[in-house]
Amino acid sequence: MFMPVMQAITLIRRAAALLLLVPGLAPAADVELAGVFGKRAVLMVDGGAPQTLGIGQRSKEGVVVLEVDGRSALIDVGGERRRVALGEAPLRIQPPTPQADLGLSVSLTPDPQGHYWAQGSINGAAMRFMVDTGATYVSIGADEARRAGIDYRKGREVIMNTANGPSTAWLLTLDRVSVGGIVLYGVQGTVHEQGLPVPLLGMSFLSRLGMRSEAGLLVLTRRY
Repeated sequence: MFMPVMQAITLIRRAAALLLLVPGLAPAADVELAGVFGKRAVLMVDGGAPQTLGIGQRSKEGVVVLEVDGRSALIDVGGERRRVALGEAPLRIQPPTPQADLGLSVSLTPDPQGHYWAQGSINGAAMRFMVDTGATYVSIGADEARRAGIDYRKGREVIMNTANGPSTAWLLTLDRVSVGGIVLYGVQGTVHEQGLPVPLLGMSFLSRLGMRSEAGLLVLTRRY
């Protein structure tokens, strides 16, 4: 038996409204940074009225402010994290398909020394990482940071212990880090101005994955 037309329309409308409430299903948005006041960002979303938001606050369209510095802000739209800057045109942000790559795995083969290497990228810039479970963060040198468009001196200056002794680095949030088809957003990283022999894939990335040894391979699996 068919339900009345108006009842069917009502159910469809309710289902659509519920979809808008599910995290990660936010629509695409055009976001412009109109101003910065201390740790508060003034955002204009889809050409609407300016909204002043502190860190952790959400706009009425679902844009969340994650970080604010002098001239830019890191924002989240349905799981897609991007940085917007003062004076730039509105940035089109398309949220990723929810859970599109959950369960996705990447298998790595060790080299003769037993090290695992992974082809990946930071902010779209290609990197060849060495997997280092002893490294707290994803760590790169200043040259790699420049290739990835990272103004690392906006990060927090820290002293890191390396094999060659204490070294100055800058701690910051990397907008997008990928290995194979696995993509993570908002990954903590360090930039070493004196450089590193190779980019290191540390635990700030690896801890968000499942890791297992299988037939001599290191298998990384997206968990969340």
